[in-house]
Amino acid sequence: MKILVAGDWHSDVHEDGVYQAYEKLGHEVFKFSWHQYFEFKILPTSAVFKIKLFWLKFQNKFIVGPVVKNINRDFVNIIEEKRPDIISLYRGTHITKRTLRAIKKNHPYIYLICHNEDDPFTAGHPYWLWRHFKDSISEYDLVLAHRLRNVQQYEQAGARNVKFLRSWFAIERTHPVKLLPEEKLKYECDVVFAGHFEDDGRVEYLEEIVNNGFKLKLFGPGKYWDPVLRKSKLLRHLAPLQQVWGDDYNKALCGAKVALCFMSKLNKDTYTRRCFEIPATNTVLISEYSDELSSLYNAGVEADFFKSKQDLIQILHRYVDDEAYRESVAKAGHKRVVVDGHDVVSRMKMVLEWFNEIKNKDLKENN
Repeated sequence: MKILVAGDWHSDVHEDGVYQAYEKLGHEVFKFSWHQYFEFKILPTSAVFKIKLFWLKFQNKFIVGPVVKNINRDFVNIIEEKRPDIISLYRGTHITKRTLRAIKKNHPYIYLICHNEDDPFTAGHPYWLWRHFKDSISEYDLVLAHRLRNVQQYEQAGARNVKFLRSWFAIERTHPVKLLPEEKLKYECDVVFAGHFEDDGRVEYLEEIVNNGFKLKLFGPGKYWDPVLRKSKLLRHLAPLQQVWGDDYNKALCGAKVALCFMSKLNKDTYTRRCFEIPATNTVLISEYSDELSSLYNAGVEADFFKSKQDLIQILHRYVDDEAYRESVAKAGHKRVVVDGHDVVSRMKMVLEWFNEIKNKDLKENN
C-alpha cells in the first residue's frame, strides 16, 4: 500500500515515528512536511530580511497568508504525483477543509486519517491555532483521538469514524543504552525531568526534590524554563536549560535512576508519551497519578505514582536508595510496555486494521 505521512515535521518525535512504522510494516511511504516553508536557510541580518522573517513567523503563528496557500497547493501536487492509498496527517493545523475536499473529489479512493496528540477542544489554546483543523474534522475518514474524552468531542464536531489511540514509544528513539564516561558527567543523576514548562506546580515539586538532597537534571525549552528557574534559589543553578532530542533525549533518560512525568494541565492529560518512553529505556517511571496510568502499570512493581510532594519524596527515597528494588521495577516496566504493544509499530498496525474495517464497510455499502 502507498501511504503519505504529512505534518509540520519539525522534530523526530511524531511524524517520523509513524513514517518508519509504516515502512517496517512493508508499505511504500512518502513524506510531506511544512516546517521548512517558514525557515530561512541563512540567518537574516539586514532589516529587509528581518522583516521577511517576521512575516514568515506571523503566517505560521496565525496560519494565514501566501505561505499557507503554497503549502496547500504543494500538498495537493504531491498527492497528484504519488497517488497514495492513505494520507496520514499529523496535527493538520495548516491544511484547509477546501484542500481536503478537493483531494476527496479528485481521488475518492484515498482515505484521510488524522492524528493529534494535543487536545484541540480544551480552553487555553488560541482560536487561530485549531480553526482549520476543527473546520476539517468531518472531512477525515478516520480520526485518531489520543485522549478518551476527545472521542465524543470529535463525534460531536462531525467526525464519521473515531478511534482512541494512545501515544507510543519508538524503539529507535527510546531504548536502554550504557553511557560513556563523558556522557555520565552530563546525564547521570538521581532524578531527571525532560519536558516543557507549565505553570501548574511542577516547579514546586522540582524545588522539593533539590531541597531533599537529590541530584536533579532538567532538560527542556530554555525560552520558557530559564526565566522561571532564575527566580528560584533552589533551581537557578540549572539555568540555562538545554532541550534534548534524539540520542541525547534517550541518554538523558538512561542516565537517571528514575525519570519524572508531569501531566499537562493545558491538555488535561491523564497520560503522556513519556509514560511509555521512560520504561522503554529501562528507567523507572515516577509519574503524577491518574486512574488511566494506574490501569496500565502495577504501582510499585512496574512504575510508581505520586499525588503530593510528600508522596514524591518518599517514593524517590525508596528507589534512589535501593538499587535492587529500582532495577526490578525498571525491568518489569520495560517488559510491560513491550508486551502490551505500546510501540509505534504496534500502534500503526492497529490503525491499518481500523482502516481496513472502514474500507470494507464502505465497499459493502456501495455495492
